[in-house]
Amino acid sequence: MNELQNIYEDFEKHLMEDELPSIYFNRIFKEEPTLSKYPFTMLSDLKKIEQSPKHHPEGNVWNHTMLVVDNGALRKDNSTNPKAFMWAALLHDIGKVPATKIRRGRITAYDHDKFGEKMSKDFLKELGADEHIINMVSKMVRWHMQILFVVKNLPFANIKRMVAETNIDDMALLSLCDRLGRGLTSKEAIAAQEKNVEIFINKCRDYLCGDEL
Repeated sequence: MNELQNIYEDFEKHLMEDELPSIYFNRIFKEEPTLSKYPFTMLSDLKKIEQSPKHHPEGNVWNHTMLVVDNGALRKDNSTNPKAFMWAALLHDIGKVPATKIRRGRITAYDHDKFGEKMSKDFLKELGADEHIINMVSKMVRWHMQILFVVKNLPFANIKRMVAETNIDDMALLSLCDRLGRGLTSKEAIAAQEKNVEIFINKCRDYLCGDEL
């Protein structure tokens, strides 16, 4: 087993077993020299990527990702594949590195889900993950923004492709963790996000019953 495979197994162990995986990831990315090299820079570079303070008061993309994996760790057993779910939580915003731009004074990250699909594949391939996990994770990364598009009836919504490539309930769970990864703690804020997830699931199920968006 090579060094990259060892790191892959260590990452996965902490994603699957830790109550707060962020403690491990924050520590290891400071202490381990190997993680300053590709492919790990795809993750560590998230520390350099700022986000809109209006939508992301938690700060940069790394801070957000750590909150998402911690929320994911609490809920992973509700997913159909906890391993793929937790890798998707870790890699869901990896595409924000190339996607983030300043437009008219605003921080945007258009199409980071599309960038992220390929980048998550590249990352996991480098670490020696099996093709099944790579496919599941990359598709969850690709479609993780659909909750916003579907709930708001935006033209970017594509339920047809999403349901063909992912599990609706897993996407809803990842979306909830993504939304909670903004540092939300109040019961009202959490309830509002849970309501959005319910709307998302119902719209997807309506589509599956023949009532297309």
